[in-house]
Amino acid sequence: MPSGKTHARFELIALPILAGAYYYFLKPGWMEITLFATAYLLTSLFLSPDLDLHKNSARRRWGVLGFIWAPYSTFFKHRGISHSLIIGPLTRLIYLSIVVGLVLYGLKVAGVALPKAQVSWVNEDLLLALAAGIYLSNMMHVLLDRTVTLFKSSSHRRRRVSYSR
Repeated sequence: MPSGKTHARFELIALPILAGAYYYFLKPGWMEITLFATAYLLTSLFLSPDLDLHKNSARRRWGVLGFIWAPYSTFFKHRGISHSLIIGPLTRLIYLSIVVGLVLYGLKVAGVALPKAQVSWVNEDLLLALAAGIYLSNMMHVLLDRTVTLFKSSSHRRRRVSYSR
C-alpha cells in the first residue's frame, strides 16, 4: 500500500493534468476552475480516504482538530466503504457535516449569536466544480491503492509459482 507521502505526491502531480482536462472539456470560467483546484487540493490534504486509519498524515494536517476523526476511524474499517469511489467521499462529507452541525448547535444552545449564511451565488457550474474536485481527488487515491495492490498480488503470485516448480 502506498505511503501517505506517495499518495500526496501522486495526487498533487495529477492536479494540473486533471485541471487541464477539466478546462479543456468543460470550458469553465476562472471561478469554477479555481473551485475545482481548491476542492481537489483540500480533499487530497484533509479529506483523504485514509482518515479511516487511526494514525495518518491527513489527520495530522488537521492539527489539534484531528481528534474529530477518531470516531470516523472507529466506524469505518480501512479500505472499506471509505475507499469506495462513489460512497467514500460522501461518508467523509456527511461525517464532517454532522460534526460541524453539532458544534453549531452547541454554540446556539450556549447563546452564541451566529450570522445567517446566504448562498444565492451558488449555481450548477460551481457545484459541478466542487464535486469534480472532491471526487477526482478521491479517485486518484483509490486508484493508486488498487493499482499498487494489483501489482503486489501479481508479483507475489509469480514468485509463488516460480518457487513451486
